[in-house]
Order: sequence, then structure tokens, then C-alpha cells
Amino acid sequence: MFTIKGKTGDWEVVVGLETHIEVLSKSKIFSGASADYNPTVSPNTQVSMVDAAMPGMLPVLNEYCVEQAIKFGLGINAEIAKKSRFARKQYFYPDLPQGYQITQASGEPAIVNNGWIEIIGDDGNPKKILIERAHMEQDAAKNKHDMHPTKSFVDLNRSGVMLLEIVTFIDINNPENRSYITSPDEAEKYLRQIREIARALGVSKANMEEGSMRADVNVSVRPVGAKYFNERCEIKNMVSFKFIKNAIEYEAKRQIEILENGGKIDRCTMRYNQGDGTTTVQRTKEDALDYRYFPDPDLLPLVVTDEQIERIRKTMPELPTATRTRYIEKFGLSEYDAARLTETVDISHWFDTAVNGKTERAKGIANWMISELFAHPENYDITNEKSGIVDDMRIITPSDLAELVDMVASKEINGKQAKDIFIKMLDGESGTPHEIADKFGMKQITDTGAIEKIIYEVIAANPSQVEQYKSGKVGLLGFFVGNVMKASGGKANPAVVNEILRNKLN
Repeated sequence: MFTIKGKTGDWEVVVGLETHIEVLSKSKIFSGASADYNPTVSPNTQVSMVDAAMPGMLPVLNEYCVEQAIKFGLGINAEIAKKSRFARKQYFYPDLPQGYQITQASGEPAIVNNGWIEIIGDDGNPKKILIERAHMEQDAAKNKHDMHPTKSFVDLNRSGVMLLEIVTFIDINNPENRSYITSPDEAEKYLRQIREIARALGVSKANMEEGSMRADVNVSVRPVGAKYFNERCEIKNMVSFKFIKNAIEYEAKRQIEILENGGKIDRCTMRYNQGDGTTTVQRTKEDALDYRYFPDPDLLPLVVTDEQIERIRKTMPELPTATRTRYIEKFGLSEYDAARLTETVDISHWFDTAVNGKTERAKGIANWMISELFAHPENYDITNEKSGIVDDMRIITPSDLAELVDMVASKEINGKQAKDIFIKMLDGESGTPHEIADKFGMKQITDTGAIEKIIYEVIAANPSQVEQYKSGKVGLLGFFVGNVMKASGGKANPAVVNEILRNKLN
């Protein structure tokens, strides 16, 4: 268990996460404007009258966005509410043109409820993290403060893009139920799982660097063994795994120091300072009363049928956790290799395409992908399975790598020759691995008669080394192997060379 040592004893950390992911859809949640928000699009060019809150404009719910929410809910083992509704969350910022945000109020059923995901806890064992809800809401616009010395500007392109807010659950009535995050490392593992699921399902890019995934981090502390929870503070809009881990640890230590000195923790919103890794109070924390939630009068209750849920369930792909388990159990891959090959759905699809059901080639494909191919991202396109040259650059395909691995397995080429062929492919050489090997004379000599001839010549040329070997200096075998390989231009099969040499020398 992760603990922090204080002056009065050891403390444990209690972490709750509210994770926002931007949902992939062609249009926004309540309007027909494009939802392809990205910083390269000119400001205020993807805005409808609804997004700009023009008088009399009514929101219309995007059915595809609802399906994306249901799909994610099924991905986190959650219950899908047959009936839920939208509410108005009142607050006044320049980036909120309506003066309220359309969301699904806490305290009422969201479209997704009572889910969970499994991570590996700090003790090395599987740990279930409970998820209270995932609700739909509209994103705010974006304030820009660096374009003018005295003025700020608002870009409404992001206004109305659908967000899913995923909220972890802590059972405050049962402090001994530890199905929640208790360390910075567990927080990172949880967020990476959320990201993997969202990407695998095509629900979101979930890219923290681009801002399509961000998290509000709630932190509290209590003495080890305590049967109660202390007050929490919330660190807003975190967009880096590293910063989230640093912020949790710093904020926990800050609270411990206050409590050990006889103070109390006030619920408040904190700002994380990236420069020095500290947290500082931003404002006192609002609660539901401050937001004055009330049902949105312009939107009917959302009703979902069993038929809709089952139709969506049938379209869902294998999730990363199941894929990793399959790679470990079926192909014998290590947990590390399985994790690398399931970082995105495209990578696991590329791997599965290369393996093509042939279990015996799986480890070889995995080794080449992780140690060689991933080091040259410019030379492979995980979404492109067609051969050819693109922009004067060779695109290595699943079939290329599968053929290379098979050639090594069948002893047509050795490891060094395979690496040489791979480098030639990186350099843009056309043709299949077989064709490249033929073109440059790179295939191994496995003909025992040809190898024996070379061995006889090497033995005849080195009589003194032969006598030394026979007198007990068996280490000289490497000398003979090296000379045979040199004489064959590196083409002789090393295993065959070793076997014949031992027989002849003995």
C-alpha cells in the first residue's frame, strides 16, 4: 500500500478522478456544426446559432453521440440507464455563451452508471476501480488571452462538442471498501485504461497532449487504518500523466502538514503549478447548490431501449484488456510486450494481421515490431496494409514483416541477414524480403555438401589449431566457425557449421 510518512505516523491517500474525454462525432451534441475541433481550424468558423446561444435557438440531441456514450458504458462494465435527462448547470464565464452548461445533473441517473475497470494495484494484484457514472455534457468555448495586450478573445469552435465526464466512486459510508485509487501510480494506470478503452471503441482520441482528455483530481488523506474520510481538494484540468502524479503527491503532503499542525482542510479548487510542481488555492469549491441545477426545458428525457443497447454491444471490438490476455495466453508474450502491442487498436490490428493466425510466428513478429519497427515510425503505417513507396519512403507492411520472420524460422536467412534486409527495406529497396534476399545474394547456405567443402579447406589451412583443439582447447571451435563463416561470405548456416565442425574435429 502506498503511504506517506508524516511527523505523527503514516498516512494514506484517497484519490477520486473526474475524467473528461471529447467524443468523436461529425457534429456537436446539440447542433449540426462540425465537431472536428482542433487548434488549426480558424476561430469561430465551426459555430451554429445554437452554439452561439442566439435567442430562440433550440438544442437537438445528436443520436450518434448517445450511441457513443452507450458504447463506452458497455466498455466499462456499466449499467445503461433506460431513462435519463439533461439539466442546466448555471455559471457565468466568457467561454459559456448560454450562461449555463447542458449536462446530466449529479444526484440523478446519468446515461452510464455503476461501472468498473480493473488495474494492477500497488501490491501487484488485480484491483477493481469503481466508476459511479459517465454523463454527457457540452464542452465550453476556449478563451484566448495571448492575442492582445489588454483584451481577451473567445473561440466558439469547441463550444458544444460532446464530452463524457467519467467519475470514480468512493463509498463514503464504507471506508473499508478500497475499490478506489490510493496512489499516484494507480491514478496513472486507471487513466491509461480509460484512454485505451475510449480509443479501442472509437469513442474518443483521448489525447492529453491535444486536450481531448483531461482530468480533475480530488485528493484527501487519512491516517493509515482510519475508518473515516477527511475533506478533499480538487486540482482542475490536468492534462499530463506526469503532472497528475506529481500533483497528487504534493497535494497529499500539503494536507498532511496542515492536519498534523492542528489545522483543517477546506474544500477548495487548486491550481497545479507546472514550474515548481506545487499546488495553490484557486477558489473555494462550489457545490451543487451553487450551480443551481434544474431540468433543461428544451430537451425531452432521454429514453434508451434494450434493442439499442444490444445492437451497439454487437458492434463492439475486442477491448485492450482482453487482447492483452489473448496475447499472453495464446502467444506466450510477456506482459510488457502485450502492453506495447495494445497501446492502440491500430497497432494490435497490425500485429494480428502479421501473425495471421500462425501462433509460431507471434513472438518473432512481436520482437521485430517492438525492437525495430517502433524505432522507425516513419517507415510503417499501421492503417496501411498495401505495399509500395510513399513519398520516396518504403512503407513496411504486416506481410513484409511476416515474410521476414518466416525466412529466419525456416533458416533461409540468419538474424544478421534479416537485419540487413530490414535496413534495405527502410532505405526504400523495392520487392518482398525474398526478392531482396535473392537480389543481393543474402540467403543462407544450408547445403551440407557445400558447407563441408568449406570446412575441409579451413581445417586443411589451420593444422596447428586442429592439433590444439584435439589436445583439449575446445574454445578454438569459435575460431573455426568464424573462418568458415568468413569463407562463406556469412551465408553458411551457423547451426549446420557448428554440427559438422564438431564431427570433423573430433
